Amino acid sequence: MFRLLSTLIFLGVLAFAGWWVWNNVPEVRAFVEKHLDTSSVQTLEVRHTAEQIMGQREQELLNDPQHTYLRPALLFSPYLLMEVKYTNSAGQTREGVILWGLEDGEMVLDTETWERTHGFQDCINSRATRSEFRVLNALAKGALTREKLADQLRIDPDLLDNHLESCRQKQLIVQKGGLYRLHLEKPKLAVEPQTKLKQALVTKPSARSSRSPRRYSKAEIELVAQSAFGSDFAIRSSKEVFLPIYSIVVQNPDGTRLTSYWNALNGQRVSAS
Repeated sequence: MFRLLSTLIFLGVLAFAGWWVWNNVPEVRAFVEKHLDTSSVQTLEVRHTAEQIMGQREQELLNDPQHTYLRPALLFSPYLLMEVKYTNSAGQTREGVILWGLEDGEMVLDTETWERTHGFQDCINSRATRSEFRVLNALAKGALTREKLADQLRIDPDLLDNHLESCRQKQLIVQKGGLYRLHLEKPKLAVEPQTKLKQALVTKPSARSSRSPRRYSKAEIELVAQSAFGSDFAIRSSKEVFLPIYSIVVQNPDGTRLTSYWNALNGQRVSAS
């Protein structure tokens, strides 16, 4: 009886430890997903092949005949695809889709250029609230004094002070003299909650190759979107999809290799956030 009880306690502790590691150590979760998950993934449509990109970018990537291509690889970057509805600045109801990165925490504004927001990652990391987003959205258009913020937000000055202090403690805003501004270089937060699509996004099953790890969860992305875009914003549905990315490697004459990454949806080079 004692041995059975000890075994049950041990298994319980082991299960709890496994649950805690899975939810709190993303490196472990990424390793397990990469090596044990052999299921297919839902990907955005490949509209450019690696061979097409290599041919079109040959002068850019290959300086001379001594530089040669190695075999390209296909990678998958995780995104959340959300169907949403919201009210625009004219008070009209709009419906659309948002593509939001689960790696960088930023929203894609245009699939043709792959322009993205800048600043939502900081907001996710600091767990910015809807009240704090009211301040951030007001300052996204430029620096303001406390008085102008109070007038613009139509908020009690004492309550505004609480929001300002909270945003400062989270390193989301800074105060210089009598002005408050966003604590970001080239912020891009005041955006319409919709991704511009040249064509409808198509998803399809694809055999798993190499997935980039998720840094943010579906719940975190949905929460920051709901906080940022106000009470009239609603998420009708959401699902995880993957953006196919080519890793194109060039062999240099000295034996070194240069690797670049290319978006298979629009054929453009993948840049950092």
